[in-house]
Amino acid sequence: MEKIVPIIPIRDGIIFPNTDSVLTFGRPKSLAALESSFAQERIVGFVLQKNAKLNEPSPNDLYTIGTLSHIERMIKSDGEINAQIRGLARIRIIEYVDGSPYLMARIEELEEEIIDTPEVKALTNHLVSEFKRAINLGKFVDFLVFMNVMSENTPSQLADLVASVLDLKPGERQDLLEETDVKQRLEKVIEILSREIKVLELEKKISSKTQERFEKGAREVMLRERLKTIEKELGESDEDSETRELLDKLKRAKMPEEIEEKAKKEIRKLAQMNQFNPEAGYIRNYLDWLLDLPWSVTSKNPVNIKQAEKILDEDHFGLEKVKERVVEYLAVHKLAGKMKGPILCFVGPPGVGKTSIGKSIARALDRKFVKVSLGGIRDEAEIRGHRRTYVGALPGRIIQGIKDAGTKNPVFMLDEIDKVGADFRGDPSSALLEALDPEQNNAFSDHYLEVPFDLSDVMFVTTANVLDTIPPALKDRLEVIHFAGYTQLEKFRIAKDFLLKKQTQAHGLSSSKVQIADSAIKFVIDHYTREAGVRTLERQMAAILRKVAKQVAEGKKGKVIITDKNVPKFLGPIKVNSTLIEQQDEVGMSTGLAWTEAGGDILFIEVALMPGKGQLILTGQLGDVMKESCQAALSYIRARAKTLGLDEKFYQKIDVHVHVPEGAVPKDGPSAGIAITTAISSALTKIPVNRTVGMTGEITLRGRVLEIGGIKEKVIAAHRAGLKTVILPKDNKKDLEDVPKEVIKDLKFIFVSHMDEVLGKALIRALQTKQEGQVIRHQVLRATAPEPVD
Repeated sequence: MEKIVPIIPIRDGIIFPNTDSVLTFGRPKSLAALESSFAQERIVGFVLQKNAKLNEPSPNDLYTIGTLSHIERMIKSDGEINAQIRGLARIRIIEYVDGSPYLMARIEELEEEIIDTPEVKALTNHLVSEFKRAINLGKFVDFLVFMNVMSENTPSQLADLVASVLDLKPGERQDLLEETDVKQRLEKVIEILSREIKVLELEKKISSKTQERFEKGAREVMLRERLKTIEKELGESDEDSETRELLDKLKRAKMPEEIEEKAKKEIRKLAQMNQFNPEAGYIRNYLDWLLDLPWSVTSKNPVNIKQAEKILDEDHFGLEKVKERVVEYLAVHKLAGKMKGPILCFVGPPGVGKTSIGKSIARALDRKFVKVSLGGIRDEAEIRGHRRTYVGALPGRIIQGIKDAGTKNPVFMLDEIDKVGADFRGDPSSALLEALDPEQNNAFSDHYLEVPFDLSDVMFVTTANVLDTIPPALKDRLEVIHFAGYTQLEKFRIAKDFLLKKQTQAHGLSSSKVQIADSAIKFVIDHYTREAGVRTLERQMAAILRKVAKQVAEGKKGKVIITDKNVPKFLGPIKVNSTLIEQQDEVGMSTGLAWTEAGGDILFIEVALMPGKGQLILTGQLGDVMKESCQAALSYIRARAKTLGLDEKFYQKIDVHVHVPEGAVPKDGPSAGIAITTAISSALTKIPVNRTVGMTGEITLRGRVLEIGGIKEKVIAAHRAGLKTVILPKDNKKDLEDVPKEVIKDLKFIFVSHMDEVLGKALIRALQTKQEGQVIRHQVLRATAPEPVD
């Protein structure tokens, strides 16, 4: 039956038929509709808004299914109306007939599809049972609603009553309102109620566990207090078991007297403190650190120099200076009984054994080994620790390492000390100054411990790739030992005696399954690696053995033999040529020797002359110092133009372009000075440079050749590249003592003090003066004769 009734939009609530609700209304149209309806039949229709944020919804903003309701009572207060509403029936809005002063619509009541079947009866009983279960799990429901549900109700009434108390979103409530099939509505309500029951069960489980933990803690507190009372009554010490345990550890620690007194003070403070006091945990952690440190524990190693030499030779090939320094330390220790721990700093390119030698030193000294990597550390607290006032405070890495070692005299390796950074949290390298100073590290102060710890027995070993980034104050405390790159022979010995055995075992192989010939190892070194260390060589050996392991795992019978002939089958095409020198002598190209972080290398200096106005063009990503070397070289040549057989104004009509290949690699330093000068001189005189001659040295404007560094690495690089002659500054003659004998044997060395001598040896023929036609070499030899070294 159709009728016209006032329509009141509601934002997010649904009034179900057969249920009572109390609602608050404040919008003008809603107030007008309520007052008008209350004065007449008290019948009104409630419809849900599609968007709850709209304050003046139009008919299009409302759902078409709503609830016909009766206004039971109404109270006005402060411009609002609180009304008790009773839902009567579901309605469908046919059309809106008026919109002022409130909405009026023609509606029809919806008939429900009621089928009285055993299935509906079963669903009704199950819904009542689940509702009781939800109440028992703690779901809050008004008592009157609970009594209504427990009363006699039709299936439709029961579904609406339970739906009215479920935690639903407005859209879900609207779906239940629009469902006229009672059986389907019961099923939906049961499904939603079951979902709520699962959440309630989980909440109860969590609450139960929390309560258990609380009761357990309270029970422990009560029992501890009773235990203390019983101990007092029996006349025993009032110190609990934890205090006694800490005092026993304190006695065993044998720490210095003033530190022991501080520890006792902290133990007494902890004993008087409630265990639930947050500070108790901090004090307990502090005491654990303080008492666990090896205050008096040392490695009682007998000094056996011969045994130490044997161990060092077993673990590493070469590295004579390092081994000699360790043996010296042992000898002094044997004679003096005690000495301050040295601070060794191993500096060299990657892969030459700086880090691994630390373990060998510890084994040779029969001490514990601790390694801390400093690469990327930017927080000073990483070294000195945090103050105890901070939450989660810990000692620094040095104290942590000492505790892990369990002795006060381990071999302590600080790896990558040149890669320590600094930011707003402080400078870690500055924090290392005290720890790495033999004169004051007998009382190293960690911020967390707040007591001095003696580090004088620790043998500190540090590693670095370069010294430039280490602050001068820290560098001054280090005893620097340089590691040079390995020669081809040293690489062969290392690969054969160490790497091959190690990788064979790592890949599950044995000498009965694989054999790598000496020629194969040399072939890999010459054609698949170009490095100062042996890391790439070890990776290449591992690559060969991986492929052998695959063949063996697939069932290959017999032994796999690797020779220089079949190495490319395992490693692919040759990657580098063993000889890097040019194929023929070139005009305007010389070979220089360079030092890099990865060891020595050779570089080619190319010079091109072009018509111009005397401009000097420099390319190849050269640094400021190297650019200045190019300018000094050109100035020297201009000053010596007549002697070199050049026109005095040659530079006015040409531009000189100096280029160093591999332009992506930055290059800097003064040691390429004589190589640059030679290349420019060659280009100007049209005399080729001997391709088998390498050279290094700084040049002055007067042509003097000055001493440079990195001789060992540069000479090894020259040998590796296949050069035959090396020109060095005369002042660097002393540095050849560090160069391996097999390298010196294969090279001819010429020591010079002036640029004229360099040109006399580097160019393939003598220079002619422009006026007199004399050979310049005669003038050079009269001043200083080169000194060949065999």
